[in-house]
Amino acid sequence: MAGLCLGLLLGGGGCVGSELDDPAPLERGGLSQAFTASNGLSTNGLSTNGLSTNGLSTNGLSTNGLSTNGLSALSFTTWFNGNASVAYSDMVMKYVVACALPSGQTRVWTNPTTGVSYSWPGALGLATGWAQGNAATVAEQQRLSACLAAHVNKFGVAVPISVRGRDATGAAIPVTSSEAADYSEPEACFFGNLFTAEGIYVGNDRVLKKSESTARACGLSAQGPGGSVECAPLQHVGRCATVCTRDKTHSFWMSCVVNGITYEPLTTQLRPQDIYQCGDGTCQFTESCGGGGTYDSCSSDCGTCEAPRSDSKHP
Repeated sequence: MAGLCLGLLLGGGGCVGSELDDPAPLERGGLSQAFTASNGLSTNGLSTNGLSTNGLSTNGLSTNGLSTNGLSALSFTTWFNGNASVAYSDMVMKYVVACALPSGQTRVWTNPTTGVSYSWPGALGLATGWAQGNAATVAEQQRLSACLAAHVNKFGVAVPISVRGRDATGAAIPVTSSEAADYSEPEACFFGNLFTAEGIYVGNDRVLKKSESTARACGLSAQGPGGSVECAPLQHVGRCATVCTRDKTHSFWMSCVVNGITYEPLTTQLRPQDIYQCGDGTCQFTESCGGGGTYDSCSSDCGTCEAPRSDSKHP
């Protein structure tokens, strides 16, 4: 069942499922070269596997953040070593630290069970107080939750995204002119609170045509409000514009309101080449053979679907 495994923050149990073995977009000790000091470019790839919205577990990080006390807690070690693989735990930590800490700061941790050391660099600086060991403010809870959701991918593959919004200081995440030009396709808004039972939400900023598909199936969707059909248990709100308000520069969504609660969202944008088109001559893994011109029946890219040949000896 598709879902997000953020057991680090949300559940007491480990993560299970074959998807854990599929994605390997990142090497240990570094999130991605796309995470830079000057902008919000990052690479998603956190596999969708087991999101719970039952509130924070008592794994040390819930109360101590990414401080020394949080990382040295026995409950954190138990969580890290208790998942389906430590490689997956390492990947989740890369995203947590990259979202919470600013560029230039790093968290280093040595697994007391194996003696292996891990180094996780910061990037976006969305929850710096919590990262230092303070109780997370509501705004930090919301920003970190939005960031983790924005980096989830149904297929567990790495797709570069441009993250727009505000950091822990209230400043807009910088966007260079080249980033703005390259990441010109609106994608989605992500918001909610994984620290509570309020849930996590996604809305789309663009509607895919029948001929289009993308590896970013969690956000870019034509789905209306309701439980996400692609990335449960994300709740889809339909178009972002129905529940969110733009900032004064119209560069990103500034706030979103669901069930009377106002959230700080993050806005994502994509490169045009990451939205696949039936008819471009390449059969993408999101496309299928067939006799039509839609993504799920794309004869021009994937050919027609031939019926299995019967064995002449066994008519």
